Amino acid sequence: MTYKKKEIFTPETTRQLSEHYKAILDLIGEDSSREGLLKTPERVAKSMQFLMQGYQTDPVAILKSAMFKEEYQQIVLVKDIELYSMCEHHLLPFYGKAHVAYIPNGYITGLSKIPRVVDAFARRLQVQERLTVQIRDCIQKTLKPLGVAVVIEAAHMCMQLRGVQKQNSVTTTSAFTGAFLNNRKTREEFLRLIGSPLH
Repeated sequence: MTYKKKEIFTPETTRQLSEHYKAILDLIGEDSSREGLLKTPERVAKSMQFLMQGYQTDPVAILKSAMFKEEYQQIVLVKDIELYSMCEHHLLPFYGKAHVAYIPNGYITGLSKIPRVVDAFARRLQVQERLTVQIRDCIQKTLKPLGVAVVIEAAHMCMQLRGVQKQNSVTTTSAFTGAFLNNRKTREEFLRLIGSPLH
């Protein structure tokens, strides 16, 4: 099984989205026919398809494309994974870092696959809470490890630009299974590792 990154711009989807974005520009009081905006509907249509490409990505296939038998049974941590997603309530971005760990139980996956799984779920309309759990559950169900830990720290433009307008607020969510959920020392080791400047 192979996995390839693809940027999908479907001509018909691009055409339909462009028409809607042209209408939006006119509805907000702009002139969609002026020079600077002529190509904007198409650009936004392609941008949205790129930002939402997670709907065409199978995170399970990503993990399975590089699964290897291995007897290692200690924490595998990929931290500070850059994360960009789109809030489903206001269609505004939220961005930050994900820290993902698991304890193998016979199988490991390629290290690059963990950030790809994060992207596969982040490149959809999301709320941070659901995103955290989806990443956890995908790794747990696919690799069947002894435990999974996911922590996401993110800033939300819907809180910074509008609404409460708190520019420096950061939201942290966490989700655990197995050893990370049931063993306090294991969970504390994970939290200590993500807080340590190891690089």
